[in-house]
Amino acid sequence: MSVSSIRAAACHASPVFLSAKATADKCLDLIHQAASNQANLVVFPESFIPAFPFWSSLRAPTQNHALFKRMACESVYADGEEVRAIIQAAKQTNTFVSVGISEKVHYSSATLFNSNLFIGPEGVLVHHRKLMPTFFEKLTWSPGDGHGLRVADTPFGKIGNLICGENTNPLARYALMAQGEQVHISTWPAIWPTRHLRSSKASAETDADHASETGVKSGVNYDNVAANRTRAAAHCFEAKCFGVLCSGFLGPEAIDTVSSGLGSETESKSIREALKLSPRGATMYLDSTGALLPAFTVKNGHRKSQEFLQNEEDVLYTDIQLDDCLEGKQYHDVVGGYQRFDVFDLKINRSRHKPVSFIEGVNRETD
Repeated sequence: MSVSSIRAAACHASPVFLSAKATADKCLDLIHQAASNQANLVVFPESFIPAFPFWSSLRAPTQNHALFKRMACESVYADGEEVRAIIQAAKQTNTFVSVGISEKVHYSSATLFNSNLFIGPEGVLVHHRKLMPTFFEKLTWSPGDGHGLRVADTPFGKIGNLICGENTNPLARYALMAQGEQVHISTWPAIWPTRHLRSSKASAETDADHASETGVKSGVNYDNVAANRTRAAAHCFEAKCFGVLCSGFLGPEAIDTVSSGLGSETESKSIREALKLSPRGATMYLDSTGALLPAFTVKNGHRKSQEFLQNEEDVLYTDIQLDDCLEGKQYHDVVGGYQRFDVFDLKINRSRHKPVSFIEGVNRETD
């Protein structure tokens, strides 16, 4: 039986950095916390278990071997014990859970995927691997495939997910729209550095020397709040669906780990400063026009209105009325009455990529 209302809980949280078990335990605690506040849908950020590899944006590849090894060892299998524990929690609380993982696979010791699992009380409903790692992410993750471009048909509506930069891909977004998506989850890291920022205390002369030595000019990073909201709002408006934007939180443990083990104290301080200066992602909700949806946190049983979360860890809740998606479909149903099927024809390959196919037990007759 379907319902017209859903309470979502987006966990603006940091992992226990590079610890799969401890982060999974934190995930379980947050699921139970959200369920105690009557949440039906619990959402976690991109690559929540065990971490997001933002070190590759600021440290040279030759400095990251130890961090990659830790990432590979702490990444999780889609059928592993951490995921089984989350499935059990979903069953116990009768919730649906969306969680980002760094996924390892049984056929390789170090091939990793940036994956998102959509889990219900009966198990994994959608297993999506990010189609293309973005920018520096390619140093950690392999390209995924179209297998996970699916919408889960739940009692709380048709729910889909895309990971971070995939929300910039109009064809991936259209694939979900064309399955009747009503709630769109977009997941994001805590930070996504594109430049090595320097504090205002740095002199113009020092900046000039830095640019001369490295070829890197001063500039600004993405405003993560604006950039992420722009992409998600466009999807909500085009699909006439609700948006759940769930970003990670950058904890002090992550800053300490990524800024250590470098060649000099000066270099470590520079990385630490860049991490602290990087714009933080935000967790928020959007309605089917792309506008902010009223949300709240819960403290000691009391609600506090809050538009978004950015600078503190917490769980952000909202109540979604699914029927509010309907009116906008009169104007632009881009997968229905506002489409020209005689002009456009999109085909999507949803096969799962595998490295090899083995054929066993073939008998050949001989003369």
